[in-house]
Amino acid sequence: MQPTTYNGVPAGQLPVTWQKSSFSNPSGNCVELAQLPGGGVAMRNSRDPEGPALIYTPAEIEAFILGARDGEFDHLAL
Repeated sequence: MQPTTYNGVPAGQLPVTWQKSSFSNPSGNCVELAQLPGGGVAMRNSRDPEGPALIYTPAEIEAFILGARDGEFDHLAL
């Protein structure tokens, strides 16, 4: 039985393959993403792999990625 997918579902319960950015640092401070069955995207903190996952629609992820590519979030990077 697959878990119900909702914001805050324990990330370790999702039947997905997590992907970490190649830009992640060696201390493990990064965000991981996974494609969900049905097209959504889950996001988790790599330092807490069993912690809560945030669930996004494909349109939400597309808007975020396009904004990041365009530099809209550059001011948040240290």
